[in-house]
Amino acid sequence: MPNTTHTTDTTIDEQVAILMDGAEFGDDQIKEAMTRELRARLVEARAQGRPLRVYCGYDATRPDLHLGHSITLRKLRQFQDLGHEAIFVVGDFTTRVGDPSDHDGLRPQLSRETIAANAQTYAQQANKILDPAHGQVRYNSEWLEELNLGDVIQIAGNFTVQQFLARDNFQARYQQGAPIWLHELFYALLQGYDAVALQTDVQIGATEQLFNLLAGRKLQEAFGQPPQVCITFPVLVGTDGRTRMSKSAGNYIGIAEAPEVIYGKVMSLPDEVMVDYFRLVTRWSRDEVAAIEADLAAGRLHPMAAKKRLAWEIVDCYHGAEAAGAAARRFERVHQRGELPDEMPHFALTGPMPLPDLLVAAGLCRSKSQGRRLVQQGGVRLDGQPVDEVDWVVPAAEAVLQVGKRRFVRLVPGG
Repeated sequence: MPNTTHTTDTTIDEQVAILMDGAEFGDDQIKEAMTRELRARLVEARAQGRPLRVYCGYDATRPDLHLGHSITLRKLRQFQDLGHEAIFVVGDFTTRVGDPSDHDGLRPQLSRETIAANAQTYAQQANKILDPAHGQVRYNSEWLEELNLGDVIQIAGNFTVQQFLARDNFQARYQQGAPIWLHELFYALLQGYDAVALQTDVQIGATEQLFNLLAGRKLQEAFGQPPQVCITFPVLVGTDGRTRMSKSAGNYIGIAEAPEVIYGKVMSLPDEVMVDYFRLVTRWSRDEVAAIEADLAAGRLHPMAAKKRLAWEIVDCYHGAEAAGAAARRFERVHQRGELPDEMPHFALTGPMPLPDLLVAAGLCRSKSQGRRLVQQGGVRLDGQPVDEVDWVVPAAEAVLQVGKRRFVRLVPGG
């Protein structure tokens, strides 16, 4: 995606239309207010001859950024293409607390080592969308670790407990008598302080994070800064078609996953969620999406053909046209015609091995217990035949081991 700067030849109203496109707040008054403020901030920045400072934060709860993250990353890229400065914030400190915005229970607390490992390739993944020449990557531990207890008390003094308990997820837990841990209340305060530390003009986030973004506005005012504009976008439904895309739920499509994996996961989407993907995670214009929707509704376009077009587009976004074409051909060969893929990784068997151990060693699952579940669920095949014995011992002979519909390993004897 080439970088193009349009600050000097794009009107303020055109920029507002581009940057607010797709935004959802769940409240028309907030949307109108944020639109007015964005226009005013753009006018002010142009008069001062400076770009807007725009940021979005991403907690390192898992190693992969996924298509749900791409919604805000693409909006950051739009700001960049209009000449503004994008800041990709890795929430390595806030991950230790855990964002309660989208959870009805306590998030597990991760160690510093796990968080650091998860975040190791975040910038590299984000730069599949962002222009690294017109942005920066920051870690919020840079400023949050510098806060002392007095600073935290000063920050907390800007909020009431009632404001937090009014949030839907906290309110539901309170009414059910479920625990609300004190450190969970810190999350919005810490994320809000990110805006103070970075002195941002705009923050982007998901609709469920609006409270956190507004906390940033409140803290900026308390620290004598102009309050940032908040722009929020809808969450993306995962591959199960029911719940939000989530790394912890396992229903995600990682932007760094292999082309054939991305293609296959998109093809597994329920038909009813395709339109959301058209609108939220492609490079297609509104007119292009509207035309596809009209063709689907009129029966001129089959849902399978539309889904293939979607899968090709998403793979092309992150791996290029050649990889997208290869993934499409592989899908048709393996999944529609039932043939084996031309290429697959090899695993050398030096001797007979219990199936759960083999699945772990070959990288087809994370643990023996997961391997046993896969066998019990009928998800493991050897040379095309389902394996139903959990502790079956695989001989040291050439064979094709398959897990699910898309993962294959060729077993070969020898060291």
